[in-house]
Amino acid sequence: MPRNGRSSAVAVIGLGRFGSALAQELYEEGHEVLGMDTDEALVDACKGFLTHAAICNATDIEALRRHNVADMPRAVVAIGTKLENSILATANLAELGVGEIWAKALTEQHRRILERIGAHNIVFPEGDAGRRVAHRIGLAVKEYLELEPGFVLAEMAVPARLADKTLMEAGIREDHGVSVVCHKPAGGAFEVTTGHTVLGVDDLIVVAGTEAAVGRFASLAQHGTRRDAT
Repeated sequence: MPRNGRSSAVAVIGLGRFGSALAQELYEEGHEVLGMDTDEALVDACKGFLTHAAICNATDIEALRRHNVADMPRAVVAIGTKLENSILATANLAELGVGEIWAKALTEQHRRILERIGAHNIVFPEGDAGRRVAHRIGLAVKEYLELEPGFVLAEMAVPARLADKTLMEAGIREDHGVSVVCHKPAGGAFEVTTGHTVLGVDDLIVVAGTEAAVGRFASLAQHGTRRDAT
């Protein structure tokens, strides 16, 4: 059963180093995670942090249907070095109508192919990318950077309740424990903020703070920008 409702469910296809790290981080953040791989040993090794585990060949669209992947709002193709399998799995997800498809790319050419066949977000894994991508998937965060353990920068939309207010009026630092270090007006470029900066409904903002505080603040944006609320 979903841990936080079906809307938070994510299918992770491929449970190698990147896929398993991503699945574990998503699970620890409270998401329902369906983990899939053709390697039984990898699936067994990940069962402790998967809501559902399946030995499945994602290049077979009927196998994906049997595991109800078409009902998942988001899926990540984390298949390693087998480019053909990565491409076929991504194409199958697109055909099934999965709403948000993330895919791991190994080369620029691979990225272009994945985008053409329906991937919405492309990831080039390196270092702790599994953890970073988990934050981007799980929250309304466009970019996420850990400056040091426990302290992060995150780019996100302006939460609806804070739109059309100055930073001073919004009281973000006092109420949420994060600082808005810059913002990007719609159609413009990033600008350093002051207490008199007005947050536009379509702005992007970059906030800094502890991992926990930024996560709580990002959940405000996840629940809707002004545009979503209208």
